[in-house]
Amino acid sequence: MKPRPPKETKNDDLFRSRLTQIINTHHELVQLAERIDWSHIDLQAQPFFAAEGRPAIPSRFMIGLHILKSMYQLSDEAVCERWIENPCYQYFCGEEFFQHKFPIQRSSMTHWRKRVGESFFETLLQESLRIAFASKALKTNQLKRIVVDTTVQPKAVAFPTDVGLMRKAITSLVDLAKKNNINLRQTYERVVKRAAIKSGLYRHAKHMKRAKREEQFIRTRLGRVIRDISRKIQGNNALREVFTGD
Repeated sequence: MKPRPPKETKNDDLFRSRLTQIINTHHELVQLAERIDWSHIDLQAQPFFAAEGRPAIPSRFMIGLHILKSMYQLSDEAVCERWIENPCYQYFCGEEFFQHKFPIQRSSMTHWRKRVGESFFETLLQESLRIAFASKALKTNQLKRIVVDTTVQPKAVAFPTDVGLMRKAITSLVDLAKKNNINLRQTYERVVKRAAIKSGLYRHAKHMKRAKREEQFIRTRLGRVIRDISRKIQGNNALREVFTGD
């Protein structure tokens, strides 16, 4: 079911303290909470929820948690722990009274992200830009130039180790030989794979002599494959061009 807006309690509670009586109203999170158009963001989140069923968690609560997580670069666990301790966090997420217990399971944040998808967070980005322009923290001329820093961008690049290069060379030569109908005495693919695994385990355990012995084993098999192919293509200029690229 679609999330319902939290109900405001007009009467004071003798056993609980209002957050407005605890926090500093000039705190940055309090000022930001007053500037965000929560009703607009809540309307953008409505289509992701069914019309019937159990009521969903209030949108302001979930959106506030994700904004805090992004602002302070926290994990889901960390932002949930700080929410219990920090009254400003609770006020930012729409609470009226100080809470001593986190009201949801931490896994609910993951489920909520999967439900709304990445496209919804573009709405939050637009809202942040609107607030930045309204508060004069951002000017139009500052958006003319964008600096992209990719020094810590994760990339699927493997470091070119000797073992990896030699094993790749053996695999490429064997595949090329099979493609050109060259029958090799032995491909060594299975024993080289086993030796490469052993080399990695030995290096991880700091057994360098054993690791070098396995690397020498791979190097020897690479030499055998090269010499075997050289004998098979001797006198055949067409195959020599295939393997040498000349």
